[in-house]
Amino acid sequence: MASSIPEEAIDDTEFHEEHNGHHQDSVHRRLRANSTIMQFQKILVANRGEIPIRIFRTAHELSLQTVAVYSHEDRLSMHRQKADEAYMIGHRGQYTPVGAYLAGDEIIRIAQQHGVHLIHPGYGFLSENAEFARNVEKAGIVFVGPTPDTIDALGDKVSARQLAIKCNVPVVPGTPGPVERYEEVKAFTDEYGFPIIIKAAFGGGGRGMRVVRDQAELRDAFERATSEARSAFGNGTVFVERFLDRPKHIEVQLLGDNHGNVVHLYERDCSVQRRHQKVVEIAPAKDLPVDVRDRILADAVRLARSVNYRNAGTAEFLVDQQNRYYFIEINPRIQVEHTITEEITGIDIVAAQIQIAAGATLEQLGLTQDRISTRGFAIQCRITTEDPAKGFSPDTGKIEVYRSAGGNGVRLDGGNGFAGAIITPHYDSMLVKCSCRGSTYEIVRRKMLRALVEFRIRGVKTNIPFLASLLSHPTFIDGTCWTTFIDDTPELFALIGSQNRAQKLLAYLGDVAVNGSSIKGQVGEPKFKGEIIKPILTDSATGKPLDVSTPCTTGWKQIIDREGPVAFARAVRANKGCLIMDTTWRDAHQSLLATRVRTIDMVNIGHETSYALSNAYSLECWGGATFDVAMRFLYEDPWDRLRKLRKAVPNIPFQMLLRGANGVAYSSLPDNAIYHFCKQAKRYGVDIFRVFDALNDVDQLEVGIKAVQAAGGVVEATICYSGDMLNPKKKYNLAYYLSLVEKVVALGTHVLGIKDMAGVLKPQAARLLIGAIRERYPDLPIHVHTHDSAGTGVASMIACAQAGADAVDAATDSLSGMTSQPSIGAILASLQGTEYDPKLDLAHVRALDAYWAQLRLLYSPFEAGLTGPDPEVYEHEIPGGQLTNLIFQAHQLGLGKQWAETKKAYEAANDLLGDIVKVTPTSKVVGDLAQFMLDFPASVLEFLEGLMGQPYGGFPEPLRSRALRNRRKLDQRPGLFLEPLDLASIKNSIREQFGTATECDVASYAMYPKVFEDYRKFVSKFGDLSVLPTRYFLSRPEIGEEFHVELEKGKVLILKLLAIGPLSEQTGQREVFYEVNGEVRQVSVEDKKASVENTARVKADVGDSSQVGAPMSGVVVEIRVHEGSDVKKGDPVAVLSAMKMEMVISAPHSGKVSGLLVKEGDSVDGQDLICKIVKA
Repeated sequence: MASSIPEEAIDDTEFHEEHNGHHQDSVHRRLRANSTIMQFQKILVANRGEIPIRIFRTAHELSLQTVAVYSHEDRLSMHRQKADEAYMIGHRGQYTPVGAYLAGDEIIRIAQQHGVHLIHPGYGFLSENAEFARNVEKAGIVFVGPTPDTIDALGDKVSARQLAIKCNVPVVPGTPGPVERYEEVKAFTDEYGFPIIIKAAFGGGGRGMRVVRDQAELRDAFERATSEARSAFGNGTVFVERFLDRPKHIEVQLLGDNHGNVVHLYERDCSVQRRHQKVVEIAPAKDLPVDVRDRILADAVRLARSVNYRNAGTAEFLVDQQNRYYFIEINPRIQVEHTITEEITGIDIVAAQIQIAAGATLEQLGLTQDRISTRGFAIQCRITTEDPAKGFSPDTGKIEVYRSAGGNGVRLDGGNGFAGAIITPHYDSMLVKCSCRGSTYEIVRRKMLRALVEFRIRGVKTNIPFLASLLSHPTFIDGTCWTTFIDDTPELFALIGSQNRAQKLLAYLGDVAVNGSSIKGQVGEPKFKGEIIKPILTDSATGKPLDVSTPCTTGWKQIIDREGPVAFARAVRANKGCLIMDTTWRDAHQSLLATRVRTIDMVNIGHETSYALSNAYSLECWGGATFDVAMRFLYEDPWDRLRKLRKAVPNIPFQMLLRGANGVAYSSLPDNAIYHFCKQAKRYGVDIFRVFDALNDVDQLEVGIKAVQAAGGVVEATICYSGDMLNPKKKYNLAYYLSLVEKVVALGTHVLGIKDMAGVLKPQAARLLIGAIRERYPDLPIHVHTHDSAGTGVASMIACAQAGADAVDAATDSLSGMTSQPSIGAILASLQGTEYDPKLDLAHVRALDAYWAQLRLLYSPFEAGLTGPDPEVYEHEIPGGQLTNLIFQAHQLGLGKQWAETKKAYEAANDLLGDIVKVTPTSKVVGDLAQFMLDFPASVLEFLEGLMGQPYGGFPEPLRSRALRNRRKLDQRPGLFLEPLDLASIKNSIREQFGTATECDVASYAMYPKVFEDYRKFVSKFGDLSVLPTRYFLSRPEIGEEFHVELEKGKVLILKLLAIGPLSEQTGQREVFYEVNGEVRQVSVEDKKASVENTARVKADVGDSSQVGAPMSGVVVEIRVHEGSDVKKGDPVAVLSAMKMEMVISAPHSGKVSGLLVKEGDSVDGQDLICKIVKA
C-alpha cells in the first residue's frame, strides 16, 4: 500500500489569514491560490433527503453558502432547514412530488435568480441527465459532476457497454443497444434463453429493473420495468442482459480531474441487495482475491480514462462464482454508499467533487494513486421505513420517536429522520445511512450491530430488525454474500423486532386520557388513588421486621417437588391440624370484583404472602374464569401471570380449577387439548389440579384426571355439592355422594375435593358428609371449598375440620364473606388453640389483609353492590360467583328492579332442567334460562344436547325433545365425537398471524380461539399492559402528575401527562402529550365521543380470502379490471406505486370482481380494501 495522503487534502477546515505560517503551504491554501474556487460563494443541491445535507456540510467547511430546493410535499423536510437558503420548486400543484425534482429548467431558474455558482445534483433524479448538465453550463453555472458528453457516453448503460467492449473489458451477454419494444426483448430470450435482467437505461437504484426467469412473466415484467423507468427518470428505455446466478456485486470508486487524470479509491462490495437496490455495503470487499481486485481496479481506471472522466463516478462489476468479472456500468455521479469509502481512505469525496469542479487537479488535492491507501473496514446499512415482515412494503406515517446511534466509529447521514417527520409514499423509503468503521471486518460488523440496537424509531416500521438478522447470519459473518442472498435466505426473516413498549403504552394511556377506561364492567373511577402501602411482617420471636426481599423457600410445595404427589397426599393426611387454602388470588376476587384483579397487584404482595401463608395447603390462583378474563378484559397473558406468581411464591403449592373434559373452557374439547393444556400448566407452576365436572359426570371427570396424572400433577378430583343433603326430597343425598366418591377414588385421585359452589353446605350436612367419607376412606385427604353466600361459611368450615377434613377454603378478610369464601381471620381465630389449628401466624395474615383492604378500594368500580349475606341461597342455590354476575347481568337487561323475581325464576329454571348440579358452566345454563324463559338460549340447548355431559338422573323430558326438535341427543361424553386438534397446525397459524407462537399460546387458542386472537391483536397495538399500575390502567392521571412504570428489572419509564389537545374537526382525533423520561412525546387518539365524519377507507379482512387489500401504502396507477370482470388466480387486479416502486396486486383466487372501491390516482394505505373477488 502507498503511504497515506496529506492530512490537508482530507481536512477541508477553513483557514484564515491569521493562522500560523505552517499552514501557508498546505494543500488547502495552495488550492485557494491556484484554482477558481475563490470566485465561488454559493452552491445549490438539486436533490432531497440525506444527500443535500451531506453536501451542505462539506460546502460549509469550504466556506460556501448553501441553497436547497424542495417540493411542496417536502416543505417540512430537514434538508430545507440545513441550508442557508431554501426555495420551493414551482408553486403548489404545479409538479408532482417527484416531478418537482425532475424540473431541471425551474431549478436552474432558481439558481440564476439567487446567484448560485455551482449546482450539485446528488444521486438519482437529475444526476445522470446529460441535458440538465448541459443546461446548467449554458446558464453559466458550474455543474458538479462529469461533462454532459461523459454522461451521454456512460450514463446510458448501452453506450457504456459498447465502450467496455471497445476497451477489452469483459461484459455480460446482452442486447447490443437499448430496446423499446417487447418483441425485441423476446427476440433476445429466444437466442440466449432465461434468466435475463431488464434494466432502465437511464437510471439506477433498482428502479426499472426486473429479473425474469420464464416466458410467462416476460411481458408483464417488461411493462413494469419501462413504466418504473419512465416514472423515475423520465425515460422508459431499457436494455437486457443474461442474469448471472449468485454473483457478487463489486464497484470501484473513481475520481477524475479536468486534465485526464483518474484514480481509484478502491472497491466496495455491494452484493447484499433487495429488489436490485443495495441494502448493506462493505469496503473493501472481504473475500475478493487480490489478483481479481487488481484487475478490476485497473479496468475501471482504464475505462474512465478512455472518456476523459471528470469528477466522481463508480464503475460497477459482477463477479461470478469462478471469480470471473464482468463490467456492468459506470454511474456518473456520487453514490449512496460513498461514505464507507471515505471511512477507509480518509478522503472527503464530496469535497474533492466540489474542488475538481472549481478547477483543482488531483495532484493539487494530494490525490495521486500512490498516495491513496485503505485502513481497516467499513460497513454501511441503509435504514428504511419498510416492513420486512410484509415483503418490505413501505410504511408511512409520522415518526413519533427518533433516537439515533453514535459513539466511536459510527457515522450517520440522515435526511428526514427526526421526531415529528411525516413519511409519505412519494419518495425513497430511506431514513438514514449508518456507516461504521473498524480495524477488522469482525470489529466493524459488531459495531454496526451495536449501533442498530441503539436506534429507537417509533411511529413507522423500519428494516432495523432485518438488518440485525442479516448481520448475524453466518454467511454475512464470513463475508461471502451474493446479490440474491436475501431472496435465497428465508431464515433472515426470523426477526426479533424492537418491542416499542413505551410508545405502545403511551397509545393506551392516551386513549384512557381522551376516552376513559374501556375495561368492560367498570363503573366510575377507583375510590382510592393513593400509593398502595405494602405491609411489614415482623418476626414473632424477635419482634424485628422479616426480610422479604427474597421469597420464603419452605412450604408444602417442597414436599411435592422432592417426593411427588403421592407423598404430598400422605403428608397432608398425616398433618395434625386443618390446613387452609387461600382463595384471595382467584375465587375471592372472582366472586366480589368480577375477576378483575390484575397480575401486578398479586405479584406486588407475593413475597409477603410466601412468608405469611408458608404453611398453607395451597393458593388458589389460576384457572377457571380467571383464565379467559385475563385475556378478554384485562389484556393479560394468563401464562405470564402463572410464571410471575410462581417466581414470587416458590414455596406454597399453587392450585388451579380444571373443568374436567372442558379444560378451562365452557364446553367439551378434544382430549388431546386437555392433555396438552395440563402439561403446560404443570410445567409453568401449577401443583394441584382441582378437577371437577359441572354435572358430576364421571366420564367427563376422568378425562381431566388422566390428563393431570400424565402431566405429573397432584390430582384433586372433586365432587360438586348441590342442594340440601338433609332434605329427604332432594335427589342429591348422602348415598349419591358416597357412590360418587367411590367412583372418583377408583380413578386414582390423590386428594378428594368437595366443591360447594353455592355455599349451601350447612354445618350439620358438613359433619354428616365429611364424617361419612372419612369413616369409609381414613387415608384419603379431603379438601372442602365453599362460598359464604348465606353467612354460615365459617361455621360450615369449622364443622368440616372437626369431621375430618384436611383443608378448607378461606379468603383474606377484606375480600371474604357473601359470595366469596369465609373470612380467614375468623376461621383462624375459631381454630386457634385447638387440635385443628392451621398453624398460620394471625398477625401476618392480618398484615396481608391491610394490603387487600386498599386494593379493594382501588377495584371499587367492579363492586357488585352486595351489602350482606343472603340466606335465601338455600332456596335458589345460585353459586356465589354467579350470584355476583347475575346481579350485574340483570341490571344490564333492565331487570335490576325485579331481582327478587329473577331469583325465583332461577329456582323455576333449575326445576325445569331437572334440578341439576349448578357449577360453571351448568350454573350459567340455569341463569340464562331464568332470564329468557320465553325462549331457549344457546347455552340451554347445548346442555340439553349433551355437550356438557350427562346429568344425574338423566335429562328432563319432554322438555329436552321439545326444545331440541331436530338437534342431536348425545348419550355419551361429547369428547368421544370430537376430532383431535391439530396442535402443530394451530401453532403455525398463530406464528403466521402474530409472528411468534409458544406451546402456551397453542393451549390458550385451543381453549378460547377468538378471545386469544383478540388479545394478541390488542397487545400488538398497545403492548404488555400488565406492567402498568392499576390506577393508571383504570383511569387517567392528573395533568402534571408523575408516575413510574417498570417495564422490566432495571428499566423504568418516568411518565407525566402534560396536556390533551383540542379536537381536530377533520380527523376526530386529539393529540395527547406525555413526558417520557424527560422527553416530550405525543400520540394521536381518536375521540370516540366526537361526531366527526370519518372518510377512512374500509380495511380488508385478512381472514376473508375474497377481500383484496392493498399490500402497502401508495398510489393506484393502473386498474386492470372492472366491476364484474372474470379473473383467474394470479391475474393482475391493479398496479400500486409507492416510493418509486411499482407492485402488482394479484387475484388471490379465480372468480368475479365485485365492489371495486378504488380508481386510478387514488391514494391508499396498507390493507385498504381494493375489491372483492367472489369465487365462481
